[in-house]
Amino acid sequence: MSNSAPQAALFLADGSRFDGHGLGFEGTALGEAVFYTGMTGYEEALTDPSYAGQILTFTYPMIGNYGISGSAAQYDRACAAGAVIKQIAYHPSHHLAKRDLPSWLDEQRVPTLVGADTRSITIALREHGTIWAALAVGEDALAGAEARLAHFVRDASTKELVPSVSTREPFARGPRDGRRIVLIDCGVKRAILEQLEALAARVSVVPYNATEAEVLAADPEAVFISPGPGDPMDLPETTDLLRRLAGRMPLFGVCLGHQLLALACGGRTYKLPYGHRGGNQPVMDLSAGEVLITAHNHGYAVDAASLPGELEPTMTNLNDGTNEGFRHRTLPIAGVQFHPEASPGPFDARRLFAQWLHELQPR
Repeated sequence: MSNSAPQAALFLADGSRFDGHGLGFEGTALGEAVFYTGMTGYEEALTDPSYAGQILTFTYPMIGNYGISGSAAQYDRACAAGAVIKQIAYHPSHHLAKRDLPSWLDEQRVPTLVGADTRSITIALREHGTIWAALAVGEDALAGAEARLAHFVRDASTKELVPSVSTREPFARGPRDGRRIVLIDCGVKRAILEQLEALAARVSVVPYNATEAEVLAADPEAVFISPGPGDPMDLPETTDLLRRLAGRMPLFGVCLGHQLLALACGGRTYKLPYGHRGGNQPVMDLSAGEVLITAHNHGYAVDAASLPGELEPTMTNLNDGTNEGFRHRTLPIAGVQFHPEASPGPFDARRLFAQWLHELQPR
């Protein structure tokens, strides 16, 4: 830590304040305060589009010890609004490290609080649930943080989160003779594209608000709906599109995509009090009768009681009983709430993408 490090603090909407110091970049982050339980994976988490608009508290006490590689990034920039870290490593040790985490956070203009009591913050979030917050670094930011937070809370919305991370222009990757998949991008992670490509799929990526004609223009054999940030109820146009596509081609959704599919099929979603984040959530695969350890990053869930009769639950979270997956009883429609592609993370569910592609109608 430099002697000239600016003062910094996290302000929660319930009036709590947690002090520490910042890095080189001074400014204010406004968003939901959440915590991440993974011992590793900070580069993936900070660049995960599903964390857009969130201030991420890392529960593991030392963050940054293996640096930033670039190869682990899930997006071309940091997506988290801010970061809270107990102790940060200025001198990483790993053969893949291209740079240290503090300088990368400064370059990405991510307000960062270091040295705060992350255990107390985690307990506060665990007791209260997800809460609006301001993370301020520097004297000017600190002076106006509480007023900015109060104004932010009055007008807070998640409607701009998916548009902020979805592609603006369609693009394609993967072998030209591969299975033709259209991916509706609500905030796709690079690992999903890489894993589908590794399975010899030709992936045509379209924006979250693509029209039916734009989806069908790629002559898809199936449609994949990606994860992303925010409330699925913010995306009525995407839900309507999926409703029109249901029954015409196979559909598979992950995380936010799973929630959007549930809405399109007549189910409901709701906001979780705490959210599920990190790489250690136990999920029961009901058909296989086995437990998967899975990676999660979501603040909303599908209401299992609302699923219409044609949707069969396939996965259940063993911590709180929330729905983690479903499939249609007669149509090729399925979704999972967790992240099979998580990297780093458990590999238990990696097979799901391959299984889905294998089940598509043969050419």
